[in-house]
Amino acid sequence: MKKFDLLAASALALVTSIPAHAQTGATTSSQNTAPTNGPGQEAPSSTPTDTQTSSQAAATDQGYAPDIVVTAQRQSQRLQDVPIAVTAFTADNLEKQQIVNPVALQQSLPNITFTKTNFTSSSFTIRGVGDLCTGTTCDSATAIHVNDMPLLATRLFESEFFDLERVEVLRGPQGTLFGRNATSGVVNFITAKPDLSGIHAAGEFEYGNYDSKRVRAMFNLPFTDTLGIRVAGTYLKRDGYTLNEYTGNRIDGRDLYSVRGTLSWEPNPDTRVDLIAYYFHENDDRSRIQKQLCNRDSTGILGCSPDRLANGITNGNSSLASIFTSREFLTVSGAGALAPFALGSVYQTPDAFSGASNPTDVRRVSIDAEPTYFAEEQQYTAKIFHDFGKISFNFTGGYMKNKVDSTTDYTLAVENSYANNAGLNLLNLIGRPGAPGAVLNGVRQTLIPNGTATICQSLPDANNSGVYGGAGVCAATALDIDRSFNKARQYSAEAHIDSKFDGMFNFLLGGIYFDSKQSNDYYVSAFGLDYASGLLGAGRSGGTSFAATPFYRNSTPLFRLKSYGIFGETYFEFNDRAKLTLGLRYNHDDKFVRARTSLLVDNGTPSVPVLVPIGTTSAFPTMDGGRYDYDATRAGVQPYAEDSVNFSRVTGRAVFDYKITPDNLLYASYSRGYKSGGINPPLSPVFSVPTTFAPESVDAFEIGSKNTFGGGAFRLNLTGFYYKYKNLQLSRIVARTAVNDNVNADIYGVEAEAVISPIPRFVVNMNASYLKTKVADDRFLANPRDPSGGRSDAVIIKDITNAANCAVVPTTPGNAAGVNAFVNAVNGGIGTSFGNPTLLRPTQAVPGTNTTGAFSICSALTAQAATVGAAFGGIQVLGSGVETNVRGNQLPNAPTYKWSVGAQYTIDFADSGFTLVPRVDLNYTGNAWGTIFNKNPIDRLPGYEVVNAQIQLNAPDDRFYVRGFVSNLTKNNATTGLYVGDQSSGLYTNIFTIEPRRYGVAAGFKF
Repeated sequence: MKKFDLLAASALALVTSIPAHAQTGATTSSQNTAPTNGPGQEAPSSTPTDTQTSSQAAATDQGYAPDIVVTAQRQSQRLQDVPIAVTAFTADNLEKQQIVNPVALQQSLPNITFTKTNFTSSSFTIRGVGDLCTGTTCDSATAIHVNDMPLLATRLFESEFFDLERVEVLRGPQGTLFGRNATSGVVNFITAKPDLSGIHAAGEFEYGNYDSKRVRAMFNLPFTDTLGIRVAGTYLKRDGYTLNEYTGNRIDGRDLYSVRGTLSWEPNPDTRVDLIAYYFHENDDRSRIQKQLCNRDSTGILGCSPDRLANGITNGNSSLASIFTSREFLTVSGAGALAPFALGSVYQTPDAFSGASNPTDVRRVSIDAEPTYFAEEQQYTAKIFHDFGKISFNFTGGYMKNKVDSTTDYTLAVENSYANNAGLNLLNLIGRPGAPGAVLNGVRQTLIPNGTATICQSLPDANNSGVYGGAGVCAATALDIDRSFNKARQYSAEAHIDSKFDGMFNFLLGGIYFDSKQSNDYYVSAFGLDYASGLLGAGRSGGTSFAATPFYRNSTPLFRLKSYGIFGETYFEFNDRAKLTLGLRYNHDDKFVRARTSLLVDNGTPSVPVLVPIGTTSAFPTMDGGRYDYDATRAGVQPYAEDSVNFSRVTGRAVFDYKITPDNLLYASYSRGYKSGGINPPLSPVFSVPTTFAPESVDAFEIGSKNTFGGGAFRLNLTGFYYKYKNLQLSRIVARTAVNDNVNADIYGVEAEAVISPIPRFVVNMNASYLKTKVADDRFLANPRDPSGGRSDAVIIKDITNAANCAVVPTTPGNAAGVNAFVNAVNGGIGTSFGNPTLLRPTQAVPGTNTTGAFSICSALTAQAATVGAAFGGIQVLGSGVETNVRGNQLPNAPTYKWSVGAQYTIDFADSGFTLVPRVDLNYTGNAWGTIFNKNPIDRLPGYEVVNAQIQLNAPDDRFYVRGFVSNLTKNNATTGLYVGDQSSGLYTNIFTIEPRRYGVAAGFKF
């Protein structure tokens, strides 16, 4: 087979039998990006490069795995000539290494990790730099592109890979070549384009455990010699990976499909137009939360102890729902007459989750509200290329819109029923005769309409009326449901011109305009919140039922990003060996956000929530003529906070590369990466956080070497890098809302990638990386898990007005007796409940800490510290807790060591044309940290291995094949990331894991 025929066949086939390897893969040539002599060129025809070296030709002739052709630098080059740390996978690589989604992709990449995150999102971390910023206004550290079009808030990582020509992963800051800034790197998915030479088709059906059915297909049809279409799609349906022991159902299943169509027009060899449309749809019981862990805190002051993770459930007394329905809150909030109608006390036993179970198996849960998941995305892209001779023109423009709507069991546990449970008998409680009982009759009829043990509660709804407005659900247990909804749309247009002059000088000059809108809502619904809103409203109205927001809602109806950039590079080729690249970029971002956080909103009077009448159509303002109208006469309507920021920066890069021989390249580079800042969401006035967070920037220094030996029998690429990071964005949870801070960091590491093919039939690919990250300056942050900061002279407070934690410390370190006496004295004078000796609880030891804690009111303690604190030796109240210095700590999701090795051997059956190709891959990801606090063992992400294996029988000319496979052979349940819940939720930890062991068979064809 000629070299070009091999290239074309690789690009067309969904699955082939060419020997594959992880980093330099089987040869492929883009159908619309063939190489030329000029820098920055993207040519329309599939012609071999003029710059291919003799070693590449030798590799092809001898049967060694040849180089892949990439466009990482906006020109078609063989991978070994690109002076950037870039890893590429062909369609064949993806199949052979069982890379079907991003979780599997990261396992074969050095210094890269991927994990799902808490709010229908994910984080792709490259060299320790990932999406540590949480919120609508955060930019992504890793730029995601499809056919060079940048995508913001894409659902791409939820889909399955199909009909890809290749995937390119660029490590390090990018900006002078690609349209959007990226501090960590770029992942570019290049889809297969129509082949105008003839009709082609391919298809595959796979069946595996979990009753998994996956179908992939492609059809390529040329209408004429210049016009053709390619249609491809994938469908996946499987049972859930997780068993719900409470119902006996499997959850976390998938039911999705994706379709892509590409129409290509090539009127002449110098012009090509590609029109691409893509649609993704998912509707199933996928769960955003894999598993929830907690070492239960018996006091309820924290909910979960900060020492280790265990298969417990948070202490219900620590949660906002329990606080708002407690005797203590009702007393101090001015509703003391309602205290007899409280659901309990913050000290009560049993609490809401007493007796609930959390199975030890990470693939098992016990929940009463099973998840729902819906997502869809549309992408439309136009790519235009024309070669004018010495100058070529490239345009990529497109539109994307998507939405995702999901619900989960917020606590991943079965809460005790309040309707008919000893000690928590709601039915008897609010059915008492007398005036207070009559006032609560409307609440009883809403929450227990049939007078039975079945209770009704809110479903999160856009009108915010919940169960009191008819949006409710009835069940035998008290459900805890959260809902995450996001909607996004974007436009982008990018163009660049590229020169191919005969002299030493060439250039690339481009620009991009990007416009996106997002809206999102996050709700938490709990029976306690419904009851509190009805109880307090009824009590205040003197008989008319009122309701506040019946659930917690973080709402951002509009986030608008408008961005433009001008970028370019100049290339100075001094001779055939030495080349200097200088790049520059100017970027400008405008961000506007309208947002608010709603829940029993504060009217300015401490501890007094404002309420909204039951029956009100909406507890929020409505859109009228494009403006939000605020009704100041409607109690409880909290206006939206609106804010805007803009950021501009000039960044650039310089690269010098030198070819010692045609097969040995050395390079050194400096680049400046940049990511814009943003706006923190609004919080209740009692919590003080910065309004905005700063942009982050990185100075990146890199040296590398790319080498080919023995005509392709051995390839070795080495990279060393050092990053000086400024204002790295980190998130923390304050009052149930993610806010962001900035820290400085130093990062350095090395990477090695190798391919060994001693004989044509045997190919081994390997990579290894070492990474060191650390916070580079003094930065003091309070760890929400342990507000005491490890001090033995602090008292941790659970605030009975908002369920947050604060810490009380002596001004003279070590005066533990004084600070404990102060807290006990203040608590003795707060309200009837705390003043009653039978209810008074002194400070008590908090498990998992070195100190004590108590239920109290942080604002009252602050006031008393100023007036009587001196009598106890001096007292200070710290709103977020004791801050500790994180200097020297490692960044989250940045494993120190990572490596992978894969091997395959092709067995030919004499004279039959059949081949048998067995392959094994072993990937290892080392220990990492889940948070910036690096507290061992609770923050530790242990290292893990993944073993994949498969064997494939190929028919002559690869017309059909049969494959057997197993992934995650050792049934590893390793954790890839974690999320620490809010203090008002009991400080549980959500963990996210790799996929379980999968095995099955597949059969396919192509022609």
